[in-house]
Amino acid sequence: MNVLLFGATGMVGRGVLRECLLDPAVTRVTALVRRPTGQNHGKLREVVQPDVADLSGVEAELPAIDACFFCLGVSAVGLSEEEYTRLTYGLTLGVAEALARANPRMAFVYVSGAGTDAGGRMMWARVKGRTENALLALPFAGAYMFRPGVIVPLHGIRSATGWYNALYAALRPLLPALRRAAPGQVTTTELLGRAILAAARSRAGRGVFETRDIDRLARAAPQP
Repeated sequence: MNVLLFGATGMVGRGVLRECLLDPAVTRVTALVRRPTGQNHGKLREVVQPDVADLSGVEAELPAIDACFFCLGVSAVGLSEEEYTRLTYGLTLGVAEALARANPRMAFVYVSGAGTDAGGRMMWARVKGRTENALLALPFAGAYMFRPGVIVPLHGIRSATGWYNALYAALRPLLPALRRAAPGQVTTTELLGRAILAAARSRAGRGVFETRDIDRLARAAPQP
């Protein structure tokens, strides 16, 4: 499987990249990034550019891409709905529509978040809900919306937000207990990455995956 990855330098994207590089079924990962990932791997090709929505650097590769994993995201804190819509709905749909025109045979996976709801009261939830609905309507072979709740980073992966890292460091020893107490709300970067790969392999229609579904997919998938 050839993968196109957005957001490879973020916490979620780094987790997905790790699982892609470990998975023997993934032959190539092309990562569009604003800054280098710091990874050096035979499977990985980085395209570093300030505008990750510019697909000209990978245009020739698109017919051979089997799956796109879109892990880019920004916090809604301090943003107006108009600005957040531009950075979330506008950017994601701009990329997805171009990919669907170039290669509708690929699977498209979008990581949004628990609570996403196009009719919800929270601004971020409405914008992400609209984004999900628009992606599900595109003519991809498969389109999958992932809504993880709390994501605990593993294997040295860190968030770009300092206070998140402090919270995650405190949560990590409690992870087994948290997962027993709230199995539908807590997952890890490892399980999320495995689940995304499993969904992309199926390329069978459309789906929305909450945390319980993410863990089920990951645990049923072959271990690398």
